[in-house]
Amino acid sequence: MQGCSPNPARELTLSTQSGGNQALADRVKAEEGTEAEKQSRVNALLERLHAKHNASRPWQETSKVVRQAMEKRGQMNAAGHQLLLTCLETLQKALKATLSLICLPLFLSNPTPPLPSSSSPTRLGSHLSPSGTECYITSDMFYVEVQLDTAGQLVDVKVAHHGENPASCPELIQHLRDKNFEEFSKHLKGLVNLYKLPGDKKICSCQNEFSLLCVCCRLATNANTVETILHGSVGLLTARSGGHLVSLQCYVSPYDVFEERTGSQLNFTDTNVPRSLGVSVSVTVEGTSSIYKLPIAPLITGSHPVDNKGTPSFSSVTNSNCVDLPASFFLKMNLPMPFSLSFIQRMGNATGIPVFETPPTLSPLYELIVQSQLQEEVGNPLTTPTHAMRFYASLPDQHHCYFLNGDAPVQDGHSLQGTLVSKIPFRHPAQVPALLDVIRHQAAANTLIGSCVKRTFIKDDTPGLLQFEVCPLTDSSFSVSFQHPVNESLVCVVMEVIDSRQVSCKLYKGLSDALICTDDFITKVVQRCMSIPVTMRAIRRKAETIQADTPALSLIAETVEIMVKKNLPPAGSPGYGNTPTNSGGGNFAEGWRRVGCLGQEEGGWEG
Repeated sequence: MQGCSPNPARELTLSTQSGGNQALADRVKAEEGTEAEKQSRVNALLERLHAKHNASRPWQETSKVVRQAMEKRGQMNAAGHQLLLTCLETLQKALKATLSLICLPLFLSNPTPPLPSSSSPTRLGSHLSPSGTECYITSDMFYVEVQLDTAGQLVDVKVAHHGENPASCPELIQHLRDKNFEEFSKHLKGLVNLYKLPGDKKICSCQNEFSLLCVCCRLATNANTVETILHGSVGLLTARSGGHLVSLQCYVSPYDVFEERTGSQLNFTDTNVPRSLGVSVSVTVEGTSSIYKLPIAPLITGSHPVDNKGTPSFSSVTNSNCVDLPASFFLKMNLPMPFSLSFIQRMGNATGIPVFETPPTLSPLYELIVQSQLQEEVGNPLTTPTHAMRFYASLPDQHHCYFLNGDAPVQDGHSLQGTLVSKIPFRHPAQVPALLDVIRHQAAANTLIGSCVKRTFIKDDTPGLLQFEVCPLTDSSFSVSFQHPVNESLVCVVMEVIDSRQVSCKLYKGLSDALICTDDFITKVVQRCMSIPVTMRAIRRKAETIQADTPALSLIAETVEIMVKKNLPPAGSPGYGNTPTNSGGGNFAEGWRRVGCLGQEEGGWEG
């Protein structure tokens, strides 16, 4: 009975196995059917392809299909185009490119947009010669020829402008040899922008005019390279090269022309000055909403200056040498630069053209100077707070804290306002020297204020931390207030930037305060270093020297105090009620030449 009794568990197991085998068999049959259907569809598709291939198609129909495909390709949306550019950029970075692949970076940027007032789009094209050793990048107004050898190595790069013979371009050669396709692309964009002018594309670029101006200045002044940058009528001219426009370098600070560690002057010549050094402008032509009379022929008559400044003689503006165009020449800043509102008005008055076609948005000038200075230090737009306009300077034996009180009211009761200027319009080459003088003047003032702006941080409870407040008085003058080095009273130094060549300084202190230094001493220090922290350090060290050399200093102070009480002020003693007077200024370049050590914050200035 026990052997015949049923086992439910065993029956369940057998039943499950039987069902599973049936399901597996059904699935295999279904898959076999599916594979058979797939194979059938593939065979049918291949038969259709063979039939289409064997059928003869007229050439007209083939070209029509190709044109339709090309039209569809040109209708790519913005998102798809951007995705394609990203993929190509990734490929370029991954490839160890050879010069035979030089066409690849040409298509990494968007096609050149159509020029203003142009009836048809102007784009860059490129093609290889049948031999594969010449690559041409072409447009309506210029072409670039890249010559390679049979191994794909670079031989030469030539640029041919409209109506000119091809000329070798060393900068483009170097960029391609370094595989610096980004800079090469910038040159191409610069070449395209050179001809972005509505109207007559044969208009004079003014390069010859400025070259003659520079030659006349050299003949009259016999200036070296740095003096030409600082005082030349058009600064130091660098001719057009590749996509780089004519450049006029017009201002450098002492820190630009001196070795940072040794304090010795760098040996700059006309051929080794970097384009990025100091403040420079490029000469270009752009369309405007107003009509201006622009020259289409040379205006300088003769090659000799008519005065000791190197000014040449200009022919009068007539309809034969000028034409009315909706365009203007522009001085384009190498970096946007903060200008005060009054300086902007001065430039507009010099040219008769407003700097801005629409009123610009104004901001506190000192905030703009701070942002520009920090951007130059890090090379990127400002992304960090401005430390509430408090900055620190760490010198060899002193620590300073500077508060830039840019919101302080000036003469009209409002804070000093300004805006960033990126380009300045003009109509005639003779207007450029006056514009450069204004640029230099503003650059000198910005350099002094910017000398306080550092990313250095010092704790406020640091022993011996000296406090200074910089407060604007006018567009080109300001005061620096600080505690008297000997007494506990407040003193201030008023600095006025007369022009790019002269800075006058005057010390204001109480009648009973101990002598610190002379106005002439402060002026000389400022003009040598163009740095407020270095000047403040020199003043304090000079005061310590005077105190050490005058054992009876306290007795003199007591005597002066007695005389003040009796209303007998010492003759010649400056007081807060005195009117600031210019203590005279010297030539920057001459002052720098006499400096044994520039006196950077890192190396110190020994007064």
